[in-house]
Amino acid sequence: QVRLVESGGGSVQPGDSLTLSCRASGITDSRNCMAWFRQVPGKQREGVAAMSSTSTWKYYGDSSVKGRFTVSRDSATSVALRMNSLKPEDTAVYYCAVVYQLCATISHSDENEYSFWGQGTQVTVSS
Repeated sequence: QVRLVESGGGSVQPGDSLTLSCRASGITDSRNCMAWFRQVPGKQREGVAAMSSTSTWKYYGDSSVKGRFTVSRDSATSVALRMNSLKPEDTAVYYCAVVYQLCATISHSDENEYSFWGQGTQVTVSS
């Protein structure tokens, strides 16, 4: 059974930084795509970033995070999201997800592509 656990969320002020981490257990395929999504109440889950376990290519789902957020991986079972210059509009629950395909072969910002999900971690940006 695959289990994803996110950590690192919290309440910060605009301009601050946070690093989210996601660690997976039960992964059976080292070739996979792990991604970060976020969701605010009443809105659809939005793809933030994705990265394959076998490539250095990084994918970002929205232009609003490019240059501020950086996705990284140090293993086939973990993914991190460094978030700089946080804005109030970044406030959301952030979810980690994984699928046994490489990011380049899927619509990496489409939540329906992913097989397993974490429970989410809240990020609140407010002054």
